[in-house]
Amino acid sequence: MSMDCAQAAEDVVQSSAALTKGIPEAMAGFAALGKGAYGDKVLSRKFKELIALALGVAARCDGCVAYHAKKVADLGATREEVVEVLGVCVQMGGGPSMVYGGEALRAYDGFMAEKQAKTAA
Repeated sequence: MSMDCAQAAEDVVQSSAALTKGIPEAMAGFAALGKGAYGDKVLSRKFKELIALALGVAARCDGCVAYHAKKVADLGATREEVVEVLGVCVQMGGGPSMVYGGEALRAYDGFMAEKQAKTAA
């Protein structure tokens, strides 16, 4: 797996929009579930996105890895936080999680570089 992470994250957004147009009631329910699950409560939104990134690695879902790597970058997760989460993924999931963990780190690094370039401009 070697993906264009920015394109993969955008593909998730576009797929969601297409599904929302085709099945608005179902997608409204999905959106409500996300709102309830990701809100800052006892756990922060950033922490929950790190969990989602780990689950994307475990599920070996390219779109999930790219989408949640972008979210953790946008929410200010440090590289050290991402690397620690990926360490748990590798321990729990072995070789396949190591492969997807590497892709998740590459995606995070790319999104952070893009974010830093925008801030510097």
